[in-house]
Amino acid sequence: MNALVNCTILSLMKETTKNSELQDEDFYGYKVEVLSQPSTCWYEIRTRYNYVGFVQASDLLLEEERIYSWDKAYKMIVIQSYADVLSMPKYQGHHMISLTRGALLSVIAGADENGWVKVGLCDGREGYIKEKFLGEYITTWDPSEEEWIRYQVVNTALSYLGTQYRWGGKSPLGIDCSGLCSVAYMLNGVIIYRDAKIMEGFPVHEIAYEDMKPGDLLFFPGHVAMYIGNDKYVHSTGKNGSDGVVINSLNPYDEDYRDDLAKSIYAVGSIF
Repeated sequence: MNALVNCTILSLMKETTKNSELQDEDFYGYKVEVLSQPSTCWYEIRTRYNYVGFVQASDLLLEEERIYSWDKAYKMIVIQSYADVLSMPKYQGHHMISLTRGALLSVIAGADENGWVKVGLCDGREGYIKEKFLGEYITTWDPSEEEWIRYQVVNTALSYLGTQYRWGGKSPLGIDCSGLCSVAYMLNGVIIYRDAKIMEGFPVHEIAYEDMKPGDLLFFPGHVAMYIGNDKYVHSTGKNGSDGVVINSLNPYDEDYRDDLAKSIYAVGSIF
């Protein structure tokens, strides 16, 4: 059985309790597979990137007709960090829902003269959002476009600079190390493994350190970062004083050098 994410951020928990550890987050409008229903309030689900967790039943939409219509609809992705969908094409409209970067909306009509796009929500309601807050929903990638993909994933990761650290997070409201790297690739059509390790069955494979290029991933024990060039990398870290997405250096002569990380790299991964 399938369902649609029908909330701003879907929290995938380790256990069926609100106090459980947050394992991952998914975004509004995506389809998930329902694996079981351990209680009336909880479902066990699997995401499109093969991650499993428990979610609150109220956060999913299970109507088959709605899911079918949503599958057929032309969709765009929210690229703004946080954006409102309003009931009218003006700022005085009623607030319907707020969405984070990565959420999906169906497009009903193009932008009017004031930049408002008419969009559909997965529950059938219609609203409006600014055109500048939407971007292309990319679901595939071409290895021949290596230079462009590397440029895009680095810029996407850098767009989260300053975001607070959140264990299991994957949005501009809070993000962890593997959440940052996986969402930077996801928003550019590439599905990589959600956690901080190289996993068979996903496109990231190990390469030599000296072959590392911008967009490749640095793996440390329990941590992952993205190399951005010139001995720099971007990552989300809970280290006191950083507490979120920052840039650090592999060069011991730079002020932002982190000795603990530079000396603990055990692998470099690439999709190319």
